[in-house]
Amino acid sequence: MSALKLKKGVSKHSAYDLRDPNADVDEPHTLAVIVDNEPGVLARVIGLFSGRGYNIDSLTVAEVDHTGHTSRITIVTRGTPSVIEQIKAQLGRIVPVHEVHDLTVEGPAVERELALFKVAGQGDKRIEALRLAEIFRANVVDSTLESFVFEMTGTPGKIDAFAELMRPLGLSEVARTGVAALSRGAV
Repeated sequence: MSALKLKKGVSKHSAYDLRDPNADVDEPHTLAVIVDNEPGVLARVIGLFSGRGYNIDSLTVAEVDHTGHTSRITIVTRGTPSVIEQIKAQLGRIVPVHEVHDLTVEGPAVERELALFKVAGQGDKRIEALRLAEIFRANVVDSTLESFVFEMTGTPGKIDAFAELMRPLGLSEVARTGVAALSRGAV
């Protein structure tokens, strides 16, 4: 019983972790921004980020309502909770912005990304690349005697994992679309 009492009083943080456990941590957030589909809107949104020194990890934009002339900008950015709140508030003040949603905090969301990988190799490396592609459900969309181009859709983490495994096998180029995301559920 004394071991249980001792365990309850012990901190869950490592003695080697010098960070303040109460400090805000930079975390990735996926923001969905509904805007008017007109010239200059994307530049204004990006200008907000660059002007204040915020980084954009991923950016996708596409028209989502042809008759209403609205587009959806999906932005993955990093920041402390207070920085993310500031970004959302500043985005909401831009005139052609209709809605700003933080999919990371609003509930479960589905995130996907498309990536193309060019892998050059011969012999065993080529066979291993094909084997891994099958495991990751990547499709071969181009093949030559010297290389493959694989296409894969998945979470950003899955894309990153596949790229890491392909590096020693001859990964020479990667092209990524950026994250597309929707909240789960009826609303």
